[in-house]
Amino acid sequence: MKRLLPVAALSILTLAGCANTAPYSGDVYRGNQAKTGQSVSYGTIVAVRPVQIQADSRTGNLLGGGGGAVIGGLLGSQIGGGSGRQLATVAGALGGAVAGTAAEDRANRINALEMEIRRDDGTDVVVVQSADRQFQAGQRVRLIGSGANLSVAPY
Repeated sequence: MKRLLPVAALSILTLAGCANTAPYSGDVYRGNQAKTGQSVSYGTIVAVRPVQIQADSRTGNLLGGGGGAVIGGLLGSQIGGGSGRQLATVAGALGGAVAGTAAEDRANRINALEMEIRRDDGTDVVVVQSADRQFQAGQRVRLIGSGANLSVAPY
């Protein structure tokens, strides 16, 4: 059992980082956006700031929190005896759940860019998207879509 514990911990933490971060890219379209007309406007990047996006967990933190609770409980059950072992098991499970949830949240963060763009009509807009491309202040860009479906692409 003690040999299985590190393998289980590594497996759970690996799975905890399985959030779908593709929708945050300017290069990925959702299925309902295909074969639909998108509005296009043009502008110039005024400012770029590195940020992070906290991606949603597909499992609602079940893998991180649940897996951490199991591993923490197993580790806690190795300590002491009698009622002390029971307390250590409960404390280990609670601590493991908190640590596992925090680890999954950290694994589900992706690097992104916050870009302030001055459109050619003089209005400003801020767009946050995955940092899978390099953008810099002064660069001309295309703004594709509108509202919640706005992405930035090189001109």
